[in-house]
Amino acid sequence: MNWNTRITDLLGIKYPIIQGGLAYLAYADLAGAVSNAGGLGQITAMSLDDAHALREEIQRTRTLTSQPFGVNFAIGMYGTNYMDRVQVAIEEQVPVVSITGGNPAPILERLQSTDIKTLVLVSSRRQAQKAEQLGASAVIVVGQEGGGHLGRDDVGTMVLVPQVVDAVQIPVVASGGIGDGRGYMAALALGAEGIEMGTRFIATQECVHASSSYKKALVERSESDTTVIKRSIGAPARVLRNDFIDHILAIEQLTPTYEALKEYISGEANKRWIYEDVEAEGFGWAGQVTGMIHDIPTVSELFNRMVQEAESIRARWRE
Repeated sequence: MNWNTRITDLLGIKYPIIQGGLAYLAYADLAGAVSNAGGLGQITAMSLDDAHALREEIQRTRTLTSQPFGVNFAIGMYGTNYMDRVQVAIEEQVPVVSITGGNPAPILERLQSTDIKTLVLVSSRRQAQKAEQLGASAVIVVGQEGGGHLGRDDVGTMVLVPQVVDAVQIPVVASGGIGDGRGYMAALALGAEGIEMGTRFIATQECVHASSSYKKALVERSESDTTVIKRSIGAPARVLRNDFIDHILAIEQLTPTYEALKEYISGEANKRWIYEDVEAEGFGWAGQVTGMIHDIPTVSELFNRMVQEAESIRARWRE
């Protein structure tokens, strides 16, 4: 099966499979494994302490893989307090930068004079068109099924991806609800030229920072065990539902303000479960694809499985 698309050509990878930025989880161990398996691994810039820590993580990733990898900038809550980290990515000659959760213009402008390829996460046709106008190399389109932060319009991947494909000339990557070779082939049928997966990569052996109970929950729970929080403050995001999340939803009903929610939706609250195994006092991001996760393979095993599934589907299509 020929896996070449404009995304593989653009990024210099074997398979058009991109690992999501994954706050507090996307570090060298996972990124290196994904890149070694033929996809594009990424490390999360904004979850690190400072620009120096980012430089160290980039350099550590290079000890684990000789293949292309990316640095994700999830900038929604940071104003412009990230340009020192962008400068590190430039100095370290990172092959790819992805931008999520905020206005990509400052980063895209700063990278224009470099050879770094840029991916912008979008949740609407208008955002995709704007990213293209600003000079993005490609867009990643996330539907309502995805984990973490989403668009405000509740549009699913199946509907959103072909709309964006028709609206832009740059390559489109599909994200949200994808976790196997079937999802990859469906994305191709919609006109996408690659996929991004987040939740599925958390439930792998190389996602070493994720706690055992968080991974166990991704395996054991279903798509109906996810829900969306922060809708009341205009920043909807999908999580695994638990008692802690039910408390957040109750606050949103009674006092829908950031001040009322900030203690509960903070990075520290996130880490209490995903790092410290204390689910009763924290939360974990997850997409509806959790209903399709039944094991915790190595990244290499996951890629091999996806390739076999996709090739089997391609063979059936030819019959």
